[in-house]
Amino acid sequence: MKTTARKFSRKAPKKAMLDSLAQSLIIKERVKTTLVRGKEAARLTEHYITVGKQGNLAAERELRRHLSDKAARKVIKELGPRYQDRQGGYTRVVKLGQRSSDGAEVAFIELVK
Repeated sequence: MKTTARKFSRKAPKKAMLDSLAQSLIIKERVKTTLVRGKEAARLTEHYITVGKQGNLAAERELRRHLSDKAARKVIKELGPRYQDRQGGYTRVVKLGQRSSDGAEVAFIELVK
């Protein structure tokens, strides 16, 4: 998937950070993070679930390139069938306000049921 225009004050590890956050969202189904990171991770997770809905070998290999075995298996076995009739919108962003330490916007990113 194409990388985003947001930089997150990082250069090389940006994709790894987003893949890790998307992987956590897939496994835990709800994570607390900054709003900007969360929006990007939600976008990436939506893409992974859409790929996982295909359920074929090519989709599994694509997911395993970016996610751990546990997360890729969950996308194909659980999340793909759960969202089979849904045409997108698998994630929800719930804003929580600002963090007191640095003032960053914080939000919960979760998978809809």
